[in-house]
Amino acid sequence: MYPAGAATFVEVEGLSDRLDGDSRPGHFRGVATVVAKLLIAAEPDLAFFGQKDAAQVAVLRRMVADLRLGTKIVVCPIVREADGLALSSRNTYLSAQERRRALVLSHSIRRVEELAGTGERRADALIAAARAVFAEEPAVRVDYIELVDWSALLPVDMATPGTLFAVAAWVGTTRLIDNTIIV
Repeated sequence: MYPAGAATFVEVEGLSDRLDGDSRPGHFRGVATVVAKLLIAAEPDLAFFGQKDAAQVAVLRRMVADLRLGTKIVVCPIVREADGLALSSRNTYLSAQERRRALVLSHSIRRVEELAGTGERRADALIAAARAVFAEEPAVRVDYIELVDWSALLPVDMATPGTLFAVAAWVGTTRLIDNTIIV
């Protein structure tokens, strides 16, 4: 997969620099390259990726379409612990206190879902509501809180069905992400 001296990479311009790509430059280039190699080698009809990594899903959907790979990207729902925290291998890096603080991510998501469920669609109102939830946990540092078109990862002014509401934050030294799709 990673031959010494390799000089060929797959980069989805634009998308790779948004949301998580903005915080982690070069990350999606690596993801797109290895996933392209795997899809070309295996030629699957379907490839399954988790919604929790929604920005990655957007990048890979675009890559598959642009390269005409013939694989359908299937998005699997976010799996949550009983208290609502999105499952992640990164959760193991959290101390007990940080683990409790990390719930602010899922609480902000739930608050936005509640507001959207009552008809609130304005991005500024949804983002402000999420920021208010984060303000209750000042030890957690927000990386981003965004309402975006899921395919382009560009901010929108109004939520429509299928719009992505995404958050990322640092809990101690651990960066966590979460999101929801507005219905």
